[in-house]
Amino acid sequence: MTTFNRRTLLGMAGASLAMPALIGRAQAQSVKVAMGVGGKSLLYYLPLTIAERQGFFKAEGLDTEINDFAGGAKSLQALMGGSVDLVAGAYEHTLRMQAKNQDIRAVCELLRFPTIVIGVRKDLAGKVKSPKDFKGLKIGVTAPGSSTYITAAFAMSKAGLTPQDASFIGVGGGASAVAAMKKGEIDVISHLDPVIAKLEADGDIVTMIDTRTEAGTKSLFGGSNPAACMYARVEFIEKNPKVVQSAVNAMYKALRWLDTASGDAVSASVPEEYHLGDKGLYIKAFNASREAYSKTGIMDKAGMQSVADMITSLDPELKHANLDVSKSFEPKFVMAAAKG
Repeated sequence: MTTFNRRTLLGMAGASLAMPALIGRAQAQSVKVAMGVGGKSLLYYLPLTIAERQGFFKAEGLDTEINDFAGGAKSLQALMGGSVDLVAGAYEHTLRMQAKNQDIRAVCELLRFPTIVIGVRKDLAGKVKSPKDFKGLKIGVTAPGSSTYITAAFAMSKAGLTPQDASFIGVGGGASAVAAMKKGEIDVISHLDPVIAKLEADGDIVTMIDTRTEAGTKSLFGGSNPAACMYARVEFIEKNPKVVQSAVNAMYKALRWLDTASGDAVSASVPEEYHLGDKGLYIKAFNASREAYSKTGIMDKAGMQSVADMITSLDPELKHANLDVSKSFEPKFVMAAAKG
């Protein structure tokens, strides 16, 4: 039989009283955050996957639930509906919501260039030689309203067409997009790696426009064109600055990691299904897009204005919108992350 003296009983009582506090501290070390993304396997969102797989979110005290939607427009809807707190998505969404008096702010740039490629099905390449030939065709994009749609629509507008001159079909990301082209369900595709790399390697498409590089981006847009970023509602940012700072810290670490990582290291860090059955091709695709990833997490103001000009020229509803790009990006979190 165990004998309890006064000191033992007092010690047990003290421990029981301290236990809730210890549990509380343990729970406080991990904050649950819901994130949205539209096509997580795409290289467009690679920094998000790296932050997750390399444990950068966890190291910052975040328990992240990443919801993968069919396209960027869907992840934006989730943010506005309150089912996610932060989104890895296209910068232009912040401007579109500003025009609707919804205050959405980017807090970290992920991609300096769109990395979107527009390609035509190989058997049509002889007669479809530029966007001016897209009239009446079926164009595959991740989802209508997403950045892949915007890029194709902009290319068409430069050629004198309107988005209504073609049919846009959401084909999602990954294997579903590849299958749509291989089955002949679409004539043109506006998409991202590794989908594009797979279609190029298999000889299914002829590349027409390529914004994976600075030169290709300037050719289409006339300058830089910030693409993927992390954004959130201002209300969430103001109420949860520490959470936002932790998320940006993790994304900044991912950007710095990517800046020096080898293709082999990157391919080993992502789920195997991201390779689309060809690890070597995935590495090649990453190397082709390497220069597009942000070096600092800070957006170039001229590039931000370029995006604003693009969407106002495309969307009749935004034609007279007075967009203020200075209110679309809050750099203080990235600046703090850079200071360590």
